[in-house]
Amino acid sequence: MDVERSFVVDRPVEEVFDFLADFENTETWDPGTVETTRISGDGGLGTRYRNVSRFMGRTVQLEYETIAHDRPTHFVCRGVNGATVATDHLSFTRDGDRTLVHYRAVFDFPRSWGWIAGLVLRRPVEKLADETITQIQRSLT
Repeated sequence: MDVERSFVVDRPVEEVFDFLADFENTETWDPGTVETTRISGDGGLGTRYRNVSRFMGRTVQLEYETIAHDRPTHFVCRGVNGATVATDHLSFTRDGDRTLVHYRAVFDFPRSWGWIAGLVLRRPVEKLADETITQIQRSLT
């Protein structure tokens, strides 16, 4: 299952990249995040984070790793919780003094319940994506 959004932020591309690629800032821009802590690395490729989030009344913990970091155009962070994998892809394009952000979140669930999870979680994930975009724009203005 995946969800995608494109949106504009009224800030220069380098500022937007630096803010979103520092995954500890998820506490500011991701409405579901309770806490994110860097556990290793310098913020670049290979950096690892522990993320605690609340979704649909449950608290979950994922360990994320930065798997792509190409400032200021592309950032990817992959989180794992057991057999579930969440991968956040962020692409950044300069638009004058503004930044066009393309956000794609991909969720891989265990085979045994992957298609059921897609049916049950589609609407809540879409709603969370909309709330996340609003929060990112608010955080950067």
